[in-house]
Amino acid sequence: MQHTLRTTGASAPGKVILCGEHAVVYGRPAIALPLPDIRATAWVADAPGAGLRLELPDLGEQWEVAAEAHAGEHPLAFLARRTLATLGAAPTGLRITLRSAIPIASGMGSGAALGAALVRALATHLGQALTPAAIAALVYESERFFHGTPSGIDNTVVSYEQPIWFVRGDPGAVPPRAATIEALALGAPLRLVIGDTGVRAPTHLTVGGVRERWQRDPARYEALFAAIGEVSSAARDLLARGAVEQLGRLLDRNQELLEALGVSSPALERLIAAARAAGAYGAKLSGGGGGGIMLALVTEERQAQVCAALAAAGAARVVQTVVA
Repeated sequence: MQHTLRTTGASAPGKVILCGEHAVVYGRPAIALPLPDIRATAWVADAPGAGLRLELPDLGEQWEVAAEAHAGEHPLAFLARRTLATLGAAPTGLRITLRSAIPIASGMGSGAALGAALVRALATHLGQALTPAAIAALVYESERFFHGTPSGIDNTVVSYEQPIWFVRGDPGAVPPRAATIEALALGAPLRLVIGDTGVRAPTHLTVGGVRERWQRDPARYEALFAAIGEVSSAARDLLARGAVEQLGRLLDRNQELLEALGVSSPALERLIAAARAAGAYGAKLSGGGGGGIMLALVTEERQAQVCAALAAAGAARVVQTVVA
């Protein structure tokens, strides 16, 4: 009798950080939003007699996952093997195909989304269920492989798929402090226009640059981190009340502070200025900075105008979404 080989799919959303990036690495709060209509997808297929194979057709990459971790290993290979170990399954006889509509190194959580989709697909294929917290923890392990000191916010928001308030934990504290993760209810939908500069800016480089500057001038940078934390706290209150116009002004303030941190760029600031001039309530970079994306908070009436302004200002891609 011929058996049909099984294929199982799962996906995870991209994300934007509404406010608090970079400061979140230093213990201040941040707010992140999922992008439910911009997703990464993983497909797991039985491959009897084969090892564990990963394929990324969008990048033209494929490789066999080694039985043991090794220096220079791709984070997704590490994650696949680690997930199977967690599920009590052997790392063999499977082919995993990963695809994504999320621009790479853009600040939209492409790596975390691919990771979460991979974990979900493997668990589902093996007939097991993992909680959002368990998925987030596994993806965080692989993010550390690549980013060094990730905040933990990307893996969390793509795993939970809801707006979150996030404060990083500190396992080295006495006593150890767990991360604070709280779902946020929005008092009104947020209509966002996202402009991609087209400039790839890996998060670990911008995070590392901020760390170097913080080490040279800790007092100045701690003050900036504290001010960004105050923006996040005020934004949380405005989100709950649905005070969208006031929230826009806070986003502008957050952008000023990110510029002071040294993580903005001329390409980002050109798009931000264009969005504001076209009638956005507020606009800022989102994510690591240095390139990547910016977001603008808009009304339905001004949305098309802001999109056109971003395209005219040189955006490589413009995305519209509503987070409810």
